[in-house]
Amino acid sequence: MRTQTALKTLALAAALPLALTACSSGDGDKGTPAAKEVATPTAKTPAKPKDPNKGILTGTQLKKALAPASYFAAGFALDPSATRDTGDTYRLPATNNAAKPDCSAFGGTAWIDLTGIEGVSFAQASYVNKNSSAELDQEIDAYRATTSTDVMAALRKVVAACPEYTDTDTKSKVKITGATGPALGDDAYTITLTSDAWETGTTLIAARVGTNIVSVLSTDGAANGAASAKKLTTQVVTALKSTS
Repeated sequence: MRTQTALKTLALAAALPLALTACSSGDGDKGTPAAKEVATPTAKTPAKPKDPNKGILTGTQLKKALAPASYFAAGFALDPSATRDTGDTYRLPATNNAAKPDCSAFGGTAWIDLTGIEGVSFAQASYVNKNSSAELDQEIDAYRATTSTDVMAALRKVVAACPEYTDTDTKSKVKITGATGPALGDDAYTITLTSDAWETGTTLIAARVGTNIVSVLSTDGAANGAASAKKLTTQVVTALKSTS
């Protein structure tokens, strides 16, 4: 026979699981991690990378700003070997800082490359007078962002590091001097090459127009070709401003 005490014990045992169940689902329960609502992150579309060449003129566009054949006086003819451009594509910019610049490169086309900074596009053309051997070279180089200002600064440093060089043809010393000006574009710098063995010297002018650098070489005319160098630079700078 079950006693009253035994019956109470059985009733308590039966009620215990119900009490535990109630505690696990009561109002004060914060739930387990599995029971919590997990927020699903919203997928974002990756931002399209900016084109570093946006707004920079191609070689084809720069070529249109170069002085045409009709600009040059009678006797001058295009030199195909020194005439080229980068077309409709861009090249990767590059910086090649040599420990010591080749100062003799000031005597040839593409002398702006002495800065060690290459642009992403360019166009150049050279004209030579078959009667006097006078030379007129023109080039435009385009750079990204503010690199064109770095080129002008580098050019001044190269001239400071190159007071002279030896001309291989005449075996004579060529003196190199530089000065700011003329007032063309956003910045301009003139370099003059002279030698006692030459009939006339050479004038180089670099003029910055925004992200572009116009560079000219002249051995045409008196005063080391200074007047014709300035005239050609002015022509190209003006045309480039209307193209940009």
